[in-house]
Amino acid sequence: MSKPDNVTDLSKYDSIDPLRDQYRETLITNRILKRELGAHHAALLCIDLQYLDAARGYGVFADCERSGVPIEAQEYYFNALENQVLPNVRRLQDAFRAVGLEVIHTRIQSLTADGRDRGPGHKRLNLHAAPGSKEAEFVEMVAPQGDEIIINKTASGVFTSTNLEYVLRNLEITSLFVVGVYSNECVSTAIRDACDLGFYVTLIEDGCATVTPQMQQATLTTIKDRYARVMSTEEALAEVAKVAEAS
Repeated sequence: MSKPDNVTDLSKYDSIDPLRDQYRETLITNRILKRELGAHHAALLCIDLQYLDAARGYGVFADCERSGVPIEAQEYYFNALENQVLPNVRRLQDAFRAVGLEVIHTRIQSLTADGRDRGPGHKRLNLHAAPGSKEAEFVEMVAPQGDEIIINKTASGVFTSTNLEYVLRNLEITSLFVVGVYSNECVSTAIRDACDLGFYVTLIEDGCATVTPQMQQATLTTIKDRYARVMSTEEALAEVAKVAEAS
């Protein structure tokens, strides 16, 4: 079916963001982010890397056939997690720890055993990790160490449903490097909220995952240079290494 004469074909503009330069200059400047990193005002925020949603055979994926995620998508997701995301997150955690930068962990965990305190969205999805449950445990490779801060949540948005902003302000943190799952859900929500709250944000593109490559790419495209810088693990490690050299 042909388009009416008065309807403009905008498909040629699909890859163009007319405001990208403006956002990059005002929100995502490397100079400011490197300054905050060097002043120890940066933290690594690790989102929901737990048995509920990041381990084969548990939680959301306890029953592969009834998870709601096609088997092919599950394989893509877990291959990305196991072969790329979790090793990269651990490398970043170790690098941040080595120079005295905060590593902060979020997870989905109810206050109550029956989950009656969960947000409406998690109730509708029947998403529940009770205190002390296997689903609430962090995946061992990227689990908290020592007295690293853990923020429990029962909604997609960690800023809207917890005291994370209060904690970050108390720590004088102004810049966040973000990793975790799912890229297009809890990770994306955290980044957008953090940006709106005035934090400088960096998304690690090979430190996050979701269930299809299309959704992963769409998230990166939407986030990049508007809500956050997008960079690789190697690029982030290089920035952290400069902090170590300056110490």
